[in-house]
Amino acid sequence: MSTSHARIEDDPDRLELDDPSLYLSRELTWLAFNRRVLHEAEDPRTPLLERVKFLAIVSNNLDEFFMKRIGGLKQQIAAGVHTPGVDGRTPVQQLKDCQTAVRAFLSDLERAYREVMRKLDAHDIRISPYSALPKDTQTRLREHFRANIFPMLTPLAMDPAHPFPFISNLALNLLVTLRFPGGNEVYMARVKVPVHKDVSKRFIAVDGSHTYVTLEDLIVNNIDMLFPGMEFVSCELFRVTRNAIVEPDVEAANDLLELIESELRERHFAPIVRLEVEPGMDPTHRGMLAAELGLNEAEDVIEVEGLMAMRDLFELAAIERPELHDRPHRPVDHPLLANDRRNIFHIIREHGPILLQHPYQPFSTSVERFLRTASEDPKVLAIKMTLYRTSGGAILDSLIQAARNGKQVAVLVELKARFDEAANIQWARRLESEGIHVNYGVMGLKTHSKLIFVVRRDYSQLRRYYHIGTGNYHPGTAKLYTDLGMLGCEEEIGQDLTELFNYLTGYSPPPSYRKILAAPYTLKRAILDKIHREIEHQRRSGNGLIQMKMNALEDPDVTRALYKAARAGVQIDLIVRDTCRFRPGIPGLSERARVISIVGRFLEHARILYFHNDGDEEYYIGSADMMRRNLESRVEVLVPVESPDLRQELRLILDVQLADRRSAWEMHPDGTYTQRIPEDDTQKGAQETLILLAEKRLAAAAKHKEKKIRSRLLSHFQWRLRELASGET
Repeated sequence: MSTSHARIEDDPDRLELDDPSLYLSRELTWLAFNRRVLHEAEDPRTPLLERVKFLAIVSNNLDEFFMKRIGGLKQQIAAGVHTPGVDGRTPVQQLKDCQTAVRAFLSDLERAYREVMRKLDAHDIRISPYSALPKDTQTRLREHFRANIFPMLTPLAMDPAHPFPFISNLALNLLVTLRFPGGNEVYMARVKVPVHKDVSKRFIAVDGSHTYVTLEDLIVNNIDMLFPGMEFVSCELFRVTRNAIVEPDVEAANDLLELIESELRERHFAPIVRLEVEPGMDPTHRGMLAAELGLNEAEDVIEVEGLMAMRDLFELAAIERPELHDRPHRPVDHPLLANDRRNIFHIIREHGPILLQHPYQPFSTSVERFLRTASEDPKVLAIKMTLYRTSGGAILDSLIQAARNGKQVAVLVELKARFDEAANIQWARRLESEGIHVNYGVMGLKTHSKLIFVVRRDYSQLRRYYHIGTGNYHPGTAKLYTDLGMLGCEEEIGQDLTELFNYLTGYSPPPSYRKILAAPYTLKRAILDKIHREIEHQRRSGNGLIQMKMNALEDPDVTRALYKAARAGVQIDLIVRDTCRFRPGIPGLSERARVISIVGRFLEHARILYFHNDGDEEYYIGSADMMRRNLESRVEVLVPVESPDLRQELRLILDVQLADRRSAWEMHPDGTYTQRIPEDDTQKGAQETLILLAEKRLAAAAKHKEKKIRSRLLSHFQWRLRELASGET
C-alpha cells in the first residue's frame, strides 16, 4: 500500500477530496480489468476452447492498449507535458508504471498460454513444430507452401543499396540473415509473414487434423525457396506496434471526410511504440531493429516467450468441438414481439415502451425488424439515425430501401470511431450514392449516441417512434456484448429527439431538453445535480441510494461527487466493467460504497443509472460512460425509463449482477480485486442467470404469466442481495 493510502486510512477525519491517492490510475485499472479477463483463460471452470478465446481477447486488448494509451502517453511526453493527472502521476510516471505492469502481465499471459496448450494436447489439439512432423507430412506442407504461400512473399534486402523497409503495424516479420556459400559476409533481409483471411491463416492444419503449424514456422523451414543456394545463419521473428493517435493536418483538409482519410494514411506511418522479438534474438540484431525503429531498447523492446500475436488464437477458438465450448446460446425473442406479427409500430403504440436486452434477445427480430418495418411502411415519412459502428448488412439495406421507397432518410455517420474509420467512410459513401442525406455531426465532437428516429403518420397525426440504445447498430457485437435498448413513442422524448437531430444536422443546441439527458451540454451537470440531491435526501431521510452500471468511471468530477455522497452516508453500488478511479471501503469516506466488475462470456456494455430520489425513483439507460471525454466532448444521450414494468426489468438486471457470486469481482480499498466465491458449483454467474431468465420469461409470456414470474424472480434476487450484505458485515 502506498504511503498516501496509509495516511488516508490512519486519519480519515482529514480527508481532502483532491488528494491524488483517492483517484486510481485510468491506465492501471484498465490493465487490472484485463487481468480479470485473463483469469477466465486460467479458470478451469471455463470450457477449454473458451479459454483459448480469452487468451486471444487479452492479446488483442493489449495491442490496443499500446496503440492508444501508451501511444498517447508517449505523445504527451514528446510534447513536454509534465502536469500530473488527477491521480498525481505525470505522463512519464504513468508510462513507467504501465511498462512495469505490462511486463508482469505478459509473464502471467505466457504461463496461461502454456497451460492451455498443455490441456489442448490432451484433446488432440496442438500447435506442432514443423521439425517434429513426419517427413511425408513435411513434404505435403512444402508443396502447400510452394503453391499457396511462396507467391505472396517478397524478401526485402537491407544493405547500403536497400534502405530499411517500412514495417506494417502488428504484422509478423522474419529478420533473415544469410550468406553466399563459403563466404564470410552476412546479409540481411526482411520477410513479411502474410497472415490475412484472403492469403493464409496463421495456423495451418496438418492433414485435415487438429494439429497445426504456424505460418511463420512453415516459412522458416522452407525459406530456401526464397533464397536459393544461400546459407542461412538465422531467421528471427519480430513485430511492431504503431501509435494509433495521430494529429491530422486540419488546415490541409477541405472537409471532415478528407481529414479522416488523411488521418488513416498518417496512422499507417505513425511512430512505433513497441517492438516484440522472439527469445534469444541476436543482441546485435535486436539493437539494430530498435535503432532503425527509433525505440529505446531497454524500455520499448519486449521478448515474447510464448506465441507472438496471440490474438490469432481466435482461429483455434473457432474449432468445432462442442464439448470444449460454452453451452450454445440462442437468443429468445422479446415476449411482446415473439408471436405478434403485426406492424411493430402498432405493437409499440398499443403496449407502450419495450425494453430490449441483447444478446439475451435477438438484434434481428427487434432492432432490425424496427428499421426494416420503417423502410417498408408506407405511413413512415422520415428516418433519422446515428451510426457509430456497424457492419452494414440489414441495417444499411433497410436505410437504402427506405430511400428508394421515397422516404426522407438522414444518417449521421461518425467518421472518428477509432479503428472503424475506413469502414465508416465506405458506409457513408454507399449511403450518399443512394441519395441518403449523410452528415458527419458537430465539429469537435464525436457522436457516440445510439439513436433511430422515425416519423410516421398515424391516423390524422404525426407520431414519433424511436430506438435509444447503449450499444452499436452492429449485429455481430449484438451477439457478444450485453446491451440495452428501448423502443417507444412517448411524445416528449420524441420532441427531444427532434431537437437533438436538428442540432446534429444544423446548428445551436437547445438550452435544455424535456426528458433526455444529452452530452456535452446537459448530461454531466444533471448527473452531478442528482448525486447532490441524494446527499440532501440522505441528510433528511437517511435513504440515499445511487446505483450505476457502466463500462468506465474516469471523470474526476463525477468521482469526486460520489465520494461526497459516500461520505454523507449515501449507499453507492457501482458495477464498472474496466477503468474505475473510485476506491470503495475507505474508512470515513467510502465505507457505504462498493464496486464490482462482471467478467463472463459476453462483454458487459450496458449503462444503467439509478437514483432512489426519496422513493420517487429514477432510472436511465444510454450511451454514455462516466468518462470526461463522453461527458464533455461527445454527443451522448441518456433516456429516462418511466414504465413500471421496464423499471422492474432494470431492477432485476441490477440485482442479479450485484448478487453474482460466480463472475463478479469485488474491489478493495487499495484498488485490487478479488473474485467472489460461490457457495457451491451449481451457482451461475449473472450472464448465465440472465440467459435462463430470458427463456423463462418467454415461456411464461406464452401462458400470460410473465409479470408474475418477473415479480417472483425480482423478490428472489433481492433476498439474495440482503443475504450477501448480511454475510459481509
